[in-house]
Amino acid sequence: MSASTAFHAAIFGVGALVGAGVTAAVTYPRKTSVPPPQTSVGPVVDVDVKNKLRISNELSLVESPGAVLKYGHPGPVPDLLQRKAYVVAYDRRLRHPSWTAEHLTLASLGKSRVGEKDPDAPKGDRGNSAFKEDESIPAAFRARLSDYFRSGYDRGHMVPAADAKMSQEAMDETFLLTNIAPQVGVDFNRHYWAYLEDCFQDVYVFTVPLYLPKKDSDGKWRTSYEVIGSPVPNVSVPTHFAKVVLGARPSSPSTPTIQELSLGAFVLPNTPISDETPLTNFVVPVDSVERAAGLTLFSDAVKQSSRHICQTSKCEVIVRRFDDAQSLARSGSKKAIGPPN
Repeated sequence: MSASTAFHAAIFGVGALVGAGVTAAVTYPRKTSVPPPQTSVGPVVDVDVKNKLRISNELSLVESPGAVLKYGHPGPVPDLLQRKAYVVAYDRRLRHPSWTAEHLTLASLGKSRVGEKDPDAPKGDRGNSAFKEDESIPAAFRARLSDYFRSGYDRGHMVPAADAKMSQEAMDETFLLTNIAPQVGVDFNRHYWAYLEDCFQDVYVFTVPLYLPKKDSDGKWRTSYEVIGSPVPNVSVPTHFAKVVLGARPSSPSTPTIQELSLGAFVLPNTPISDETPLTNFVVPVDSVERAAGLTLFSDAVKQSSRHICQTSKCEVIVRRFDDAQSLARSGSKKAIGPPN
């Protein structure tokens, strides 16, 4: 079964997503009024009456249903975090992002033209960055550095450090654990996933961790995933990751204000993937990602007016084995090639 076929079958069987449970003691102080939290429906990309692209930045609010919750509102409470180079919605239950959003530009990539580095651009150096816990998240719901220690998983960036080269501060923010999810290292995070992240430029990108079911031998669909953490299990390990990419460019030189949109979604399993695997094996409908994640990423107008991104760009990965080259360099066999930033 191909990856695309498996994904479509998995979508058919998606039920409620199951995460790591949290047990909490609740007290009810007297004469306390608790305001209702704000609940986000997720990012929405739309086009206005002039066919210009815009991203909504307002949250859809859910009002308290009155006296039933007069002593407290359990949530969910969204942690919508605005960074220099991206926006992230953090999931307190799974302790990794629900989604991240970024707009890749030449400036954010530290380039003057496509494929060229800008020598005058301010630079962020990942060698000066370090993974950090995000202290803006309440301690009880925070992912911790110790959760990843000897877990067997990489601390996988949802927004790559290479996409935030405009400043050191921007790059440092990509190393906060609110931008991180557990990823298989060899042949995924360090290889195929990194190739995918380097495929597109000057685009809007949403990265979405997913939990998809698979069909067991008894014919029933189940979602099974690992939970890592020390001293107790704390961070859930997604079964899949989605990249949803939207490109916008003038339709012609004579009509620069009318944009031609191209859109595509790719879902990759959080497992080793061979370098020879075509990227098109992981193409899925955007609607499938939205249904699986419970998000609305794009309006119907955008989806209906967009060409598939593989029709306007090369959906091919460029294989670059940075870690293998470094190992050879350390042995004196070959000059080192810099790692992906």
